Amino acid sequence: MDIEQIMKILPHRYPILLVDRVEEIVKNKSIVAYRNVTANEPIFSGHFPDHLIYPGVMILEGLAQAGSLLVFESMDKDEQDAESIIPYFAGIDKAKFKKPVLPGDKLEYQVSIMKSRMGIWKLDGKALVDGKIVASAEIKAMVMKK
Repeated sequence: MDIEQIMKILPHRYPILLVDRVEEIVKNKSIVAYRNVTANEPIFSGHFPDHLIYPGVMILEGLAQAGSLLVFESMDKDEQDAESIIPYFAGIDKAKFKKPVLPGDKLEYQVSIMKSRMGIWKLDGKALVDGKIVASAEIKAMVMKK
């Protein structure tokens, strides 16, 4: 899935659209997506100008966006109307940060479905750089009608 396909599903736009490409998606199971972190992103003008570190909250948002793509692709075809639905970040648990993400890193999002019930999806998310986990969290997502 390229950026144009991603933008047809997610309502986010620059500078908060945090998924550049989807490498693999298995309906009702998992997604592998990524973001290329660059030094010219607006967030680095304040975090931190003399020691550039990609904020943990942005990593979590990227995981949530990848999870939203997985949820959308896992929905029944008759429910998949990106014009009339919107994904919501409903909760986060067990967030951990293990290593800083720096400009030049390719941030890989690996998200899998733990369970879904009554429109709430519980997802397991891992963010990796060079095959090493830099952050992880359990994310809750829901899809609502606009």
